[in-house]
Amino acid sequence: MNKISATTRQLVYSAAAIALAAVCSMIKLFEMPMGGSVTLVSMLFIVLIAYWYGPCAGILTAVAYGLVQFVMEPVFYTLPQMLFDYPLAFGALGLAGFFHKKKWGLQVGYIVGVIGRFVFATISGVLFFAAYAPEGMHPLAYSAGYQASYLVPEAVVTLVILCIPPVSNALAHVKQQAMKH
Repeated sequence: MNKISATTRQLVYSAAAIALAAVCSMIKLFEMPMGGSVTLVSMLFIVLIAYWYGPCAGILTAVAYGLVQFVMEPVFYTLPQMLFDYPLAFGALGLAGFFHKKKWGLQVGYIVGVIGRFVFATISGVLFFAAYAPEGMHPLAYSAGYQASYLVPEAVVTLVILCIPPVSNALAHVKQQAMKH
C-alpha cells in the first residue's frame, strides 16, 4: 500500500495488535527492578503491523503502543525521559516495516525494531538514569547491559517461536487476511 492513509482493515488490525501486545506485556516471564521485563512476545504484535503494512503504519502503531505502555506502567521523571522511554523506544519497533518486502523480513525487521528500542532505551538510561550505575562503571555500559538483560532474552524467545512451523503458518494465514483489499 503506497497510500499514507490507512484503511479500516489496517486500523482494526493495528488496534488489535496494540491490545494483544498490551495483554502480553502483562505476562512477565522476568521483571527488572527499575523497569523493563521479558514478556510473552509482546513486541511481536507491533512488529507484525510494520511487517504487513510498512514503516508508516508500523511506526504510528508502535508510537501509539508506547503511549499505551506509558498509561499502563508510567515511569515519569521528566518529559524528555518519558519521550525516550515510551513513544521513541517503542516507536522504533516500527522500523521493522522497512523490511516488509524482504525475504526473512519479519525476522530481520523484528531484530532491527528491537535494536531500535534498545538504542532509545540505552540513551534514556545514560541521560536520565546514570546515577544508578555502580561506582566506576561507565553509564553507557551500565545502561546497555541493563537494557540488553531483558530485551535480548525476549528477542531470542520470540525468534525461536517464529521458527516453529505451526506459528509461521498461522502468521502467514493471518497476513493474508490482513492484506485483503
